[in-house]
Amino acid sequence: MSSSPATKPDNSDPAKHNAATLSIDGKEYLLPVRHGTVGPEVVDVSSLYNDTGLFTYDPGFASTASCDSELTFIDGENGILLHRGYPIDQLADRGTFLETCHLLLYGELPTVDQYADFQNRVTMHTMVHEQMNRMYAGFRRDAHPMAIMVGVVGALSAFYHDSTDITDPVQRDIAAIRMIAKMPTIAAMAFKYSIGQPFIYPRNDLDYSANFLQMCFAVPCEVYKADPTLARAMDRIFILHADHEQNASTSTVRLAGSSGANPFACISAGIACLWGPAHGGANEAALNMLSEIGTVDRIPEFVERAKDKDDPFRLMGFGHRVYKNYDPRAKIMQKSCHEVLDALGLKNDPTLQVALELERIALEDDYFVDKKLYPNIDFYSGITLRALGFPTTMFTVLFALARTVGWIAQWREMIEDPDQRIGRPRQLYTGPAEREYVPIDQRG
Repeated sequence: MSSSPATKPDNSDPAKHNAATLSIDGKEYLLPVRHGTVGPEVVDVSSLYNDTGLFTYDPGFASTASCDSELTFIDGENGILLHRGYPIDQLADRGTFLETCHLLLYGELPTVDQYADFQNRVTMHTMVHEQMNRMYAGFRRDAHPMAIMVGVVGALSAFYHDSTDITDPVQRDIAAIRMIAKMPTIAAMAFKYSIGQPFIYPRNDLDYSANFLQMCFAVPCEVYKADPTLARAMDRIFILHADHEQNASTSTVRLAGSSGANPFACISAGIACLWGPAHGGANEAALNMLSEIGTVDRIPEFVERAKDKDDPFRLMGFGHRVYKNYDPRAKIMQKSCHEVLDALGLKNDPTLQVALELERIALEDDYFVDKKLYPNIDFYSGITLRALGFPTTMFTVLFALARTVGWIAQWREMIEDPDQRIGRPRQLYTGPAEREYVPIDQRG
């Protein structure tokens, strides 16, 4: 149906490449240096333990490549994000989310015929098994939508037995399509359940993002038509969150998948990881900060607190752990944010006024500019999602919806990698040395 991924560099023969020399107790070991298409070279330590009896210590794996991948490349120093070689701003500004899905899954942007086929396959899988409706009733009405997502997505394997055989490439592809197609329906149902409204079924005549908005905001008693500006903004949000290399949730999906777990269970594990406030909750944190500031006249007070290194307060939504320059996704998200605010006439909303003034200060104030604390994607996406009508509890759900394609593409790539083994990180043990068991009546 689509083209094969580009050929990877040949790293099979270490003798063809540079090598790093490691000296231990006067003995030297050669470690092969591998080369990617772009980015830094990598010292291959996979044989280190067998050769030396030692292993590396790297909390958080910040200096460790857990795999090789053809999907996504990030250069944080220069603010670059590529999906299979395509800059994220071009994909978000010119393409659609389903085009990006096709690119991540199959390696190439689709032709007209391929796109029509792919879109049809996704559309035909948007409904969920009718018995799944009853699952939602088992949750408390005030359950967090992410708790519902973890449970419902994990349960998909109980309903779709014909796409859980990970050794069958056809079943892997069906699982991928099902996941991309059903995630908006599952997310919209979680939203509707949380606000006490009836579920709205997907419509085959709508595109991916417009369909999601109607499932979230339509009601049976009147006709709903998604504003094209809002649907386009939703589509861009999905594109900008589609994949982001080996982040915590993606690594979780790969680690779960390395054991042979079915794809639905692996994606559920990724959702659970994403739920952590240090990962997927950043846009919610940014909006909560704006609410804490409250009014424009209080901004100088909070800006001064942010500059005070002795004050624990931090401006959320500024700067990024990976991007030491401007977040390349933020520029597109900024554009969509302002388009949505204009379309909805919300420029006078107090919280959004705080956001716009804070944005202006951050882009002009020497302190923020010198430290490269630019507004990031979480800053703009939080404002946009609030304007679209989503409560903060849904923000991470929407992140999970968008990231599903990245997770499933990463999972498939891992399954198809002949070098992949079950994940088994090592540890530096710092507990007690071996000691003798003492009977309970003899313990002091």
